[in-house]
Amino acid sequence: MALLPVDEALERILEGVEPLAAEKIPLDAAAGRILAAPVEARCTQPPFDASAMDGYAVRATDVAAVPAELAVIGESAAGRRFSGTVGHGEAVRIFTGAPVPSGADTILIQENARLVAEGRRIEAVETVAEGCHIRRAGLDFFDGATVLDAGRLLDPPALSLAAAAGHPELAVVGRPLVAIIATGDELVPPGTTPGPDQIVASNSFGIAALAGQDGADILNLGIVPDDRAMIADALSRALSADADLIVTLGGVSVGAHDLVREVLTAQGMELAFWRIAMRPGKPLIFGRLQGSRVLGLPGNPVSSLVCAHLFLRPLIAGLCGRSFAPDLRAAELAAPMKANDERRDYVRARVENGPRGLVATPFTVQDSSMLTTLADANALILREPGARASEAGEPCQVLMLR
Repeated sequence: MALLPVDEALERILEGVEPLAAEKIPLDAAAGRILAAPVEARCTQPPFDASAMDGYAVRATDVAAVPAELAVIGESAAGRRFSGTVGHGEAVRIFTGAPVPSGADTILIQENARLVAEGRRIEAVETVAEGCHIRRAGLDFFDGATVLDAGRLLDPPALSLAAAAGHPELAVVGRPLVAIIATGDELVPPGTTPGPDQIVASNSFGIAALAGQDGADILNLGIVPDDRAMIADALSRALSADADLIVTLGGVSVGAHDLVREVLTAQGMELAFWRIAMRPGKPLIFGRLQGSRVLGLPGNPVSSLVCAHLFLRPLIAGLCGRSFAPDLRAAELAAPMKANDERRDYVRARVENGPRGLVATPFTVQDSSMLTTLADANALILREPGARASEAGEPCQVLMLR
């Protein structure tokens, strides 16, 4: 079977992906979610003409010529309006956010007023135009107006706006449930002393963190030995939990103990592809099993995380109703690179600012088991299939990881 190009693999993974069904949740739990429906205001904001400054509510005609002395007849504060009417030669002490009293049409800021007669009167020392320093009712929005569109990320400003519009809860796109199954006789959990032929399992922690930060709920089904019946049982548990996506780690290559693809096929998975033309991460599968999507990631830690960046993140974004665009940037090489073969290469690198822009320094050793270099890398250099050898200073394209 020919290796599938990376871009075609991503197209197949995203084919038919739609946002999950909406759910209503409290506003204080909606941060980072995606709106499933437009938000219409249930009130007008501000609901009344309000003062934008501390000062005095007056009539503009009374302060058209200064100095002008006015009688202070009351006070209007936020939450406690002045209920009377401002007449000729009168003023009301007013504070920011307070309703503008009837009869007043402008605000004389307190810096332009001098107290006289023990505060019972003021003297305006600057003229002020009609309407100055007044926030008109509906300046922000009117009752019934659409204030947020469907598909909007609920970031802090959007949450504040939804609250101001009178919504205690919102309809948001559902969070996908991602079931993670790590496979391999050689794996033991962190904190366990490995046997002479074992290693500490690491993949599931990075994959769960990546999926979680992109908006998924995680069902970690632990470590499953290389046993057909136990792998089948783990898959059944994922399906019983109605997992939207099942992510398997390891067991998808061609070895005698790589049983995941075999078990998935036996359970009726519709295989979309197996093996792609990339490095690291050639042994990757994708398909549909009953109502769940299945993404089989390689067992090597670096391969697993690189493939997750390329394929898992866009898939989760689609299920969450978000757009996803990889952070691709132009850079120049800090070191020469050899010619590439028929697979697209994702080379761990450190990208920093240089005198002419970004400079990418590839790590010397690129073994797919080495998490230290991936932890130190902040980018991947993309090397297209058949790329010629490149010298230091030549342009390259990098995928930023953070």
